[in-house]
Amino acid sequence: MRFMIQRVTEAQVTVEQEIIGKIGNGFLVFIGISHQDTREIADKMIRKLIGMRIFSDENGKTNLSLQDISGELLLISQFTLYADCKKGNRPSFTKAGHPKLAEDLYEYIISECRKQIPAVETGAFGADMKISLLNDGPFTILLDSEEIVHSASRHISSRNVDFTN
Repeated sequence: MRFMIQRVTEAQVTVEQEIIGKIGNGFLVFIGISHQDTREIADKMIRKLIGMRIFSDENGKTNLSLQDISGELLLISQFTLYADCKKGNRPSFTKAGHPKLAEDLYEYIISECRKQIPAVETGAFGADMKISLLNDGPFTILLDSEEIVHSASRHISSRNVDFTN
């Protein structure tokens, strides 16, 4: 799973010339889902997203989270985050999750975020969307479950190794 997070002062998504989601200060998050993703992985990614401290405090240091500033979320499904560009000039999307799996996990992520963040807006899964934003910073971060989930499991397994043999 990949979350492309952009800290924004405003963002909106339009489908067929109608605004379907709009936020002020917060995160615009593009969500890519692979065929290996699960709700457990989504939960870890959501915790990381919600806890991300990239808003400035009174001293200008990036110490504040989305909840600290009463920020908003705009969540957009984007399978192209799993583009494979190794061969040729036309990307392959074979690593992207099957649409049914991806839509189910996208809806799950939305519902879990709404439990913690009062203002959560969304795009339309599978639609041709137009996104506009005012990136604040600019500040863009890529969260990849390959790094977050697997680095945590490597850390745990390295602590449980028996070095006495």
